[in-house]
Amino acid sequence: MSSLNPSREQLANFTRDMPDEGPILMLNLLRYRDAAAYPDDCGHSPCTGREAYKRYSRTALNKVQGVGGRVELMAPARAMLIAPEEEQWDELLLVRYPSKSAFLGMLADPEYRAATVHRTAALADSRLVGCLPSN
Repeated sequence: MSSLNPSREQLANFTRDMPDEGPILMLNLLRYRDAAAYPDDCGHSPCTGREAYKRYSRTALNKVQGVGGRVELMAPARAMLIAPEEEQWDELLLVRYPSKSAFLGMLADPEYRAATVHRTAALADSRLVGCLPSN
C-alpha cells in the first residue's frame, strides 16, 4: 500500500511518541513515479517524478535550514537485502532537525505546505521514520 502523506492519526502518534527536547532525525525512503502525477487543475508543467521532487526540494531545503535543520545524507538505494520483495526504494534521505517542534513548525509553514504538491506528485511511495540520534 502506497504511503505519501501522514494522516492526522500518524501526526498525533508522532507528536506523542517523539521527545519534546533534543534533536531528531527523519529517515525518508523515496520511490519516484516515472511521470509526476499532478492534479489536472494545478497548472504545473509535466515532468518526471524526480524532477517534481527537485521542485519540492527547492522550497523544502530552505525550510529545513530555516528551522535549523540540515540534510545528513542523501543516497541512491541500490539493493534491498532484507525487505519485502515489493518494497523497493530509489533514494534515502536523512534529515536532522534541532527538535520535534522545529520539524512540526516546518510542516505547518504555508510556503512549505504549498510545495508539498510537488512531493505528492513525485512519489509512488514513501516512508518517513522519526529517529533519535545516538549521541
